[in-house]
Amino acid sequence: MSTLFRSFRQRYRLNATYFLCTLVAMLFLLRTASAGDYENSIGQSADSEGSLPLSSPMPVNQLQAAGRDDTGSSKSDSPPRWTFSADVIILNRIGGGNQTLVERVPGDVSFSKVPSTPGAQVLNSNDLQQGFSTGPRLGLIYHGDSGYGLELSYFQSIDWNTSRAIGPDNPPNWLVMRAPGSFFQTQDFTYQSMVWDYATNLYNAEINMRWNLNSRLTLLSGFRWLQLNENLQGTLTPADRSQPLWKYNPNNNLYDVKRIENIPGASAPTGGFPPFWNTSTTNNLYGFQIGADGKILQLGRFSIDALIKTGIYDNNAEESTGVSIFKVVRPSFASTSQAAFVGEAGLQFKYHVIKGLALKVGYEALWLQGVALAPGQIQETYTTSPDTVTALGVNCGSGVIFYGTTAGLEYSF
Repeated sequence: MSTLFRSFRQRYRLNATYFLCTLVAMLFLLRTASAGDYENSIGQSADSEGSLPLSSPMPVNQLQAAGRDDTGSSKSDSPPRWTFSADVIILNRIGGGNQTLVERVPGDVSFSKVPSTPGAQVLNSNDLQQGFSTGPRLGLIYHGDSGYGLELSYFQSIDWNTSRAIGPDNPPNWLVMRAPGSFFQTQDFTYQSMVWDYATNLYNAEINMRWNLNSRLTLLSGFRWLQLNENLQGTLTPADRSQPLWKYNPNNNLYDVKRIENIPGASAPTGGFPPFWNTSTTNNLYGFQIGADGKILQLGRFSIDALIKTGIYDNNAEESTGVSIFKVVRPSFASTSQAAFVGEAGLQFKYHVIKGLALKVGYEALWLQGVALAPGQIQETYTTSPDTVTALGVNCGSGVIFYGTTAGLEYSF
């Protein structure tokens, strides 16, 4: 465990320091806003009702005992014990591992010399922008006595995916994917494109203790689990119309292939060939977090809340990669446990429609650092001629950010 956190300090010291400074600043702003808004709301209420002096605001517990809420308004019932919320989250995802996926090599280069011929990069994993994904988020808060409470929360956002095709080129160029060792992949015929598909799923569950410093500022501390799954596949499309027998003569170039590719030969198998590259990663992050949840503005039924969380996590990561060599998939697998960092920040705008029920929209940002992304595993997959594939380890040096909007309902009872 000491080695785990020593590694974390060395790799993410600046990121963690920056986020903790942001947390301190947020706490200061929330506390300042809380104090100012609190005094203003009490003073305004007192002036309007003539029962509370402006210079002597009553503590929250005394207001409750006097039959008033945190704005000094009279009320006839006790404060709610439970708050249930249901949201739809719409998140974008950025961060792709910065891995070259496709290069172009001139078509007049013979097949045998393609591995040693430099190519021009035409597709990087960072180009595979997955766009937005939607998912549900549910939350339940128990408001206990003496300002303490308990919070449960769950959300998922699945099916981020994108697909990019490169080629076919006319005049023809070799479309090449390279990996450590002896592996390289080209198109089988000049009419084909090289296609990469990239998919991501995210799951989150957490339990937090809540401590109300006052009516507007709450500190959080709890346990959190996140799971980040990814899959990256490389294929050739359209499917081969025949077996690429021309590869048995490594002196052929793409112009030679173009002349012979329509000549009848051995037929391709039913259903085509498997993907030439298929990597899946799973990250299970377990850790403790701290944070703050505060009200920064209250105007009648309208309010703005802010949230920030940060924590250090143990990431149990694994990757599996299938590499197609001579059209047969050779599997490899590796796993590891390393330190990771998770930070979250958000704003929520609420409008109280009726007693206990509020509409809300917001903005959320979630940052994961120290995770295994699928493109990053290419450099950890080593091929030894002719057909041995070995996983050198799991690359957990990547970061990913999820950000977007939320919309839903909140009911207190």
